[in-house]
Amino acid sequence: MLHANLTASAKRAAFRARLASGELVRMPGAFNPLSAQLIQDKGFEGVYISGAVMSADLGLPDIGLTTLTEVAGRAAQIARVTDLPALVDADTGFGEPMNVARTVQVMEDAGVAGIHLEDQVNPKRCGHLDGKEVVDEQTALKRIRAAASARRDPDFLIMARTDIRGVEGMSAAIDRAKALVDAGADAIFPEAMASLEEFAAIRAAVDVPVLANMTEFGKSELFTTAQLADVGVNIVIFPVSLLRLAMGAAERGLDTI
Repeated sequence: MLHANLTASAKRAAFRARLASGELVRMPGAFNPLSAQLIQDKGFEGVYISGAVMSADLGLPDIGLTTLTEVAGRAAQIARVTDLPALVDADTGFGEPMNVARTVQVMEDAGVAGIHLEDQVNPKRCGHLDGKEVVDEQTALKRIRAAASARRDPDFLIMARTDIRGVEGMSAAIDRAKALVDAGADAIFPEAMASLEEFAAIRAAVDVPVLANMTEFGKSELFTTAQLADVGVNIVIFPVSLLRLAMGAAERGLDTI
């Protein structure tokens, strides 16, 4: 396939419709366009484009060193070859609220279905590392308001990720999630939840889709999709799984030859 059969707007509308249906959306992380095509061929419902994977692909640590141009370029390459909706890790929006606004429109132009923006300080670090810092609530809300105001396609998904659970605890995570939704977030990504009960608590607190990050070697236990669906999770990402598998196979091959 040289290109996707569906337009960007059609993919966004389909993504919104599936989320509204209550059906779980499984989104493995694609590390290039070819892996995105494989994800589609294997029957998954979406493609995730991870900031950690993008950093690793460039030989960089996941501490906010990538640029909007780099991330949007890879996102456009992936979105071009799949009919699945693509969700992109946009870190902290690459700067101040005005940069967040530009990020939204550049990602719309890249053809993806949505992005998530987090409430860490800039530069950020991997959400499953210790020593994270989060911004104050008003700064976090300004990012989401700027994103929502800049959006031109109403179906483009603005997801808010909060890392506050690992800094200030679960009560703060619930309060932050509610505030982010009130500011205009279409969905919530509560990072590094410690249990199914914590996912359920976020689900009970907000009336928008909730995402679970099932990354290997992270702070969260690796729950099954059935377990996550049972507590009301709507989207599950597996951000780094394919890259880890591919690099492991490459290493074994190099050891052989």
